[in-house]
Amino acid sequence: MTDAVAVNRQCFDRPKFRLAGDRGLLVEFGDAIAPEINQTVRAMTFALETAAVPGVREVIPTYRSVVVVYDPLTTNPSLLEPRILSLYGGTARIETPPPKESVIPVCYGGEYGPDIAFVAEHNHIGIDDVICLHSEPCYPIYMLGFSPGFPFLGGLSEKLHTPRLTSPRTRVPAGSVGIANNQTGIYPIASPGGWQLIGRSPVRLFDPERPNPFLLSAGDTLRFEPITPDEYRRLAVGGQGD
Repeated sequence: MTDAVAVNRQCFDRPKFRLAGDRGLLVEFGDAIAPEINQTVRAMTFALETAAVPGVREVIPTYRSVVVVYDPLTTNPSLLEPRILSLYGGTARIETPPPKESVIPVCYGGEYGPDIAFVAEHNHIGIDDVICLHSEPCYPIYMLGFSPGFPFLGGLSEKLHTPRLTSPRTRVPAGSVGIANNQTGIYPIASPGGWQLIGRSPVRLFDPERPNPFLLSAGDTLRFEPITPDEYRRLAVGGQGD
């Protein structure tokens, strides 16, 4: 089965084009972060990838746009824009493959989630409520970015919206699950970061030794599964570490 993704009324009537360096074309489909706009992004990403447009080397989806990376020796924005408009406006419905769902185990709180108490206090709920609310949804993966394989997820409960840290950490362990305002995500590698950390996963999201280094993909979905510290340590044996 496939999902039929129609061009949604929340999108721009006509895509907007902007240059992105000497070999990139930014194609914007809306002016807000919204599931309907991202569905159009997903549909157009699939259309561009399957159309085999000459000179197109890569299509990178974001919240509300795609970046088309092209070979400047083969094509240019003047040639690409009409082709993209044709794909956008020439098809009433674009069929895309169904999203793949990943289940990511997370040990919430304690040494793995040092900010979970602040998230609970900020939202006037208990720590158990934070865990329940965070692990309940099926999150759409809007885009990957910031660091290799970092998933930006939609659908975080409004009851968990929490501002970033006032002073970012210089090092966040790989696998850390965080919240920043209305977003949640997972740090695939150890890196600086300012998100509120509520847990950690032993799953390796990014591994350059794998044929496909990225475990997750934009357009797919993700669920979090709470686990105990003992389960975390067992699953982490031979895994990514810090």
